[in-house]
Amino acid sequence: MTFTLTELELDDIQHILLTRTPAITGRYEFLTFDAPAGGRAWVTALLDKVQSAADVRAAMDTSDRWVTLAFTWQGLRALGVPDTSLATFPDAFREGMAARARILGDTGAAAPEHWLGGLAGDDLHAIAILFSRTDEQYRASVANHDALLDSLAGVRSLSHLDLNAAPPFNYAHDHFGFRDRLSQPVIKGSGEEPTPGSGAPLAPGEFILGYPDENGPVADSLQPEALARNGSYMAYRRLEEHVGLFRDYLRANSKDAGEEELLAAKFMGRWRSGAPLVLAPDQDDPELGADPMRNNDFNYKKMDPFGYACPLGSHARRLNPRDTAHYMNRRRMIRRGATYGPALPEGAPDDGVERGIAAFIICADLVRQFEFAQNVWINDKTFHELDNEHDPIAGTQDNTLDFTVPKRPIRRVHKGIPAFTTLRGGAYFFLPGLRGLRYLATLGDTS
Repeated sequence: MTFTLTELELDDIQHILLTRTPAITGRYEFLTFDAPAGGRAWVTALLDKVQSAADVRAAMDTSDRWVTLAFTWQGLRALGVPDTSLATFPDAFREGMAARARILGDTGAAAPEHWLGGLAGDDLHAIAILFSRTDEQYRASVANHDALLDSLAGVRSLSHLDLNAAPPFNYAHDHFGFRDRLSQPVIKGSGEEPTPGSGAPLAPGEFILGYPDENGPVADSLQPEALARNGSYMAYRRLEEHVGLFRDYLRANSKDAGEEELLAAKFMGRWRSGAPLVLAPDQDDPELGADPMRNNDFNYKKMDPFGYACPLGSHARRLNPRDTAHYMNRRRMIRRGATYGPALPEGAPDDGVERGIAAFIICADLVRQFEFAQNVWINDKTFHELDNEHDPIAGTQDNTLDFTVPKRPIRRVHKGIPAFTTLRGGAYFFLPGLRGLRYLATLGDTS
């Protein structure tokens, strides 16, 4: 079937795909279905709690809790989706993230055998994303979901991860202190307008199944149609941030606090405020970083072709190469997520407590978008004709790789970059539309 519809069906698209809620806390609940009927009963019980994009936009100022449901391929199978339908899903999703670890660069300490929470096993079937505006609503949401699980047979929690904004920062900063969520694509027909430098709105089929993508109408093979429209795929990544190690490295490789901040910005491609190095190469500019009409309004090819401001291998430049990448409109992804774990106070030694970012990368094609970014942008040693480098923030590091800071007259090469982050778990999820959720809830219904 070839889809040509271009008007977004906002009332059938789960909200996480099109809206960013003002949540500051929440929980990711990972579930397993021991019996199909139990899994379907769980979906049924939560149907009226899952909000569409239309629902959330209409009540953004008054809502306190937001629920999203998604499933692994094994989870769809455990719910009773017919084999003929399961066979129509793409290979990457059917195999799962753990099976594709080497493609993604998830080796060494990041390999699936070290993942937490049972995420590498076939009994990971679903996730309930429970976002909340306040701690009080978080407690109520978790208590309600716990009570639901206690009341149902055949479905249970495999593990969970509690979320929180990372104090002393707000929900838009990571534990390293960098302002986050600054560059996101805009979807045609979503009602949003891109900020300067963020690129033109993209065809909805780049992110939402059942719509034309940047190459035109899409022939989608997913069956049945309830699953083929208004859904998407989510790559989940739980990245521990080694804050103490990061701070120690900055101190050991800088003469003073000013150099520490500059080196941190060189690794990231932006200052902690969010100000891009291309526009603020010498010192931070918090006013620029906080201004959405200016903080993305730059390019690389004309403004910084050799990386003297923003190094060619920096995190931001790798994950969004902008005008230096081929087919950039076919590589964009939507990112959602939150921080977890307590903040490490400034000046405190590493305390051994896990903290980091737990993010979802949303796209219509896991291979063309997410896996390409992981394999080519993040973990390609020769990205931008570099010699021996991975992404210094998100890439796989084993103390043998470098990071180059271009500088006149002599560049600086940091040898043996340590792992500032480590993958602690991941999975591929299918995010159905609301009609798709209703289909899953009624599988096996003979009435």
